[in-house]
Amino acid sequence: MPRAVVLLSGGLDSATLLAIAREELFECYALSFDYGQLHRAELKAASVIAEVLRAKEHRVMEIPIGVLGGSALTDVSMPVPDEGGEGIPVTYVPARNTVFLSLALAWAEVLQAEAIFIGVNAIDYSGYPDCRPEFITAFQALARLATKQGVENNSVTIKAPLVDLTKAEIITRGVELGIDYSLTVSCYRADETGRACGRCDACRFRQEGFEQARLSDPTRY
Repeated sequence: MPRAVVLLSGGLDSATLLAIAREELFECYALSFDYGQLHRAELKAASVIAEVLRAKEHRVMEIPIGVLGGSALTDVSMPVPDEGGEGIPVTYVPARNTVFLSLALAWAEVLQAEAIFIGVNAIDYSGYPDCRPEFITAFQALARLATKQGVENNSVTIKAPLVDLTKAEIITRGVELGIDYSLTVSCYRADETGRACGRCDACRFRQEGFEQARLSDPTRY
């Protein structure tokens, strides 16, 4: 059974991602990050999702990129806005997906995994530069150059199956795979119990996705 490292945040997209990886018959090794995010409930959600969707293993790695600041998701002095506004919003965490994929790549080499799954999305997203297809293509090239697997022509494949889907399409796909979205936490201001604010970008995209999919939103607001 081929192995895959699946980046699991605890949110709607990453839960769908894990379900897709399992449907593709990968033995899934879920990887979450405690990077200093203020919305801690997502890590609890990730643990539950990994168990429910039967990941082979789930690890939570501590990486202190939050101490660098520069994001409303890690710095209490930068409030999370109700709307992202123009340009790259303050909820962007500098180089986050680059760091995440680098660590996933290291674990993939140890596991001799064939794939890394990441839930980036270029349609219903907040303008983050590390959620674009160009970023995935560039990191795939890096993986081929920077690893033993790559040098030996057995490079891990970076899979981003959600990148061209709308939020409604992601939700519809997840429902088809039997995901209970009430277990997920997407909100940038979620409290300790996982209750969402209903106003931030993440909440708005989630609400609009359920509405467009014509499905009931199980989120606790």
